[in-house]
Amino acid sequence: MLSHRAAAVAVILSFFLGLAGSLALRPPTSASVNGPQTGTEVPLRIHWRVPVSNPTNLPVIGENPIWLAETLLLVSGGAIRFDIYDPGEIVPSFGISDAVRDGKVPAGMTWLGYDQGKTPASALLAATPFGMEPWEYSAWWYEAGGKELGSNLYKTHNIHPVYCGMTGPETAGWFKQEIKNTKDVEGLKIRFAGIGGKVMEEVGASVTMLPAGEIFQALEKGAIDASEFALPIVDEALGFNRVAKLNYYPGWHQPFTATHLIINLNVWQQLAKRDKKMIETACAARVAKMLAQSEATQGPVIEDFPAIGVTAKRLPLELLKHLDTVTQKVLNDEASKDPMFARILSSQRKFESDYYHWKRLAYLPRDFRE
Repeated sequence: MLSHRAAAVAVILSFFLGLAGSLALRPPTSASVNGPQTGTEVPLRIHWRVPVSNPTNLPVIGENPIWLAETLLLVSGGAIRFDIYDPGEIVPSFGISDAVRDGKVPAGMTWLGYDQGKTPASALLAATPFGMEPWEYSAWWYEAGGKELGSNLYKTHNIHPVYCGMTGPETAGWFKQEIKNTKDVEGLKIRFAGIGGKVMEEVGASVTMLPAGEIFQALEKGAIDASEFALPIVDEALGFNRVAKLNYYPGWHQPFTATHLIINLNVWQQLAKRDKKMIETACAARVAKMLAQSEATQGPVIEDFPAIGVTAKRLPLELLKHLDTVTQKVLNDEASKDPMFARILSSQRKFESDYYHWKRLAYLPRDFRE
């Protein structure tokens, strides 16, 4: 009996000794990870939950935060890890700035135009109707004071914004009925965002704001007659083409669409300089890459419109001119009510004026071969 007991004890001891040995040989936990190039353990300096305003399964705009997270993990040797959360998983699409401000999450990625209700000037950092083209915005942000103005605006909200993505113009919207003049817009129920939404209200439309995931159902059920949202490739992925067969251009309301990584100001100030620079550099790379991707992928989508029964149309020139006139009135009215709106708008207009001397001479007219 004693020999049997001794054998049993020996087996149990061997089991636990083996288990302990195997644990000692396992890879490190999330506190440190293997550096992808050196193979050495790198301490995890930053591990953030990062909610985003667009579903990550969408092309271009959904891929943006995933690419950023993968790049930072790689270039930091595993020291910077962003865990990306889709809209609604921990924060609603339109609640990211509030969550970052209050420290519920350290950072988020969003379109700043969603903050327009509480911070009117934020919309100018996201998209200005009849404003700058994408590369102009980048020049203004990096070289003409835009970054400083954006930082000062959001400092009062305990947030630090980092420019972290750009696409070309959106479409002017998906419509069920033809738009021939201003009267066709009056009474139209439409999903619209940013300053463009205020302009549409001024010309008589009934404007509502919906996140990406709710637009298709609203169109299908007739709660709205039309909607703008993003690029053709994105809107097609959301199914707008199945219920609204007229896709209008140009995207006058968003000739550029800027995305920002917003970071709680206290968190940002505590980061090491190298980590700040790494985040800023990865975001700058994302601005270039996202714009390239957005420009490269729209042509084939539009080319295939006839095969799915969609017609791409231009808004009438007279309507565009009227929308421009109303836009300038809305911008001036907003500037008269908000000093920061006035300051940012003035900066953008001055840059556009200065840049025009180069723009009008350096580039071929878009219609010179017609």
